Amino acid sequence: MIDIENVTKRYPGGHDALRGLSLSVATGEMVFVTGHSGAGKSTLLRLIALIDRPTDGQVIVDGQNTRAITRRRIPAYRRQIGMVFQDHKLLYDRPVFDNVALPLVIAGIGHREAARKVRAALDQVSLLNKERHLPEALSSGEQQRVGIARAIVSRPKLLIADEPTGNLDPDLSLEVMRIFRRFNEVGVTLLIASHDIALIDQLGCRRIPLENGTLQVEAEEDPVAEYVERLEAEQERGQWQT
Repeated sequence: MIDIENVTKRYPGGHDALRGLSLSVATGEMVFVTGHSGAGKSTLLRLIALIDRPTDGQVIVDGQNTRAITRRRIPAYRRQIGMVFQDHKLLYDRPVFDNVALPLVIAGIGHREAARKVRAALDQVSLLNKERHLPEALSSGEQQRVGIARAIVSRPKLLIADEPTGNLDPDLSLEVMRIFRRFNEVGVTLLIASHDIALIDQLGCRRIPLENGTLQVEAEEDPVAEYVERLEAEQERGQWQT
């Protein structure tokens, strides 16, 4: 589904947010991009969503090389991608129904079909009874679920999420991740940027660790080396003699 090939993204001033990055995400995978603030997680998602373009290298999504996608074709390209943001990006003067319907309105979907899809999406996130509420009347967790419903209302092949649980407590964070898991179980590919390692470990999904714009190689555990290190430490403390 996603192939990142030797990608560099350099911003004005010479800062490289990504440097020679290569990675792949298979169709149907649920994968987490991890790393500290500034590691390049958000930049990677922005390149996939064609909010930005790489300085060098190739971003290929579902067989499409984003370098070949003209500005006029970007809206059609983005219809295959659902996007979830940490700050929700909701229209606070419009009810929940209208917020979720926005991608369908932009795509020119008829009112009857759009209403059916909106209610199906709201049902998926357990907010069908809140369709006429304004976002400000909802809790933070409910607002995030509105953002998720909007992201999946067009039934995208790929869902990307940038720190979707960053402002939520642990219980709500787990609830959001369970929603993502349900989408993944019906074939949606998910790429989620998150720093919440404890939460990710509960889900047992593959991690792509970034550090300073490059793929971090996580050292494999070596039980022999660990044993030797422990013996050496004990010897230094006088607890073990040769």
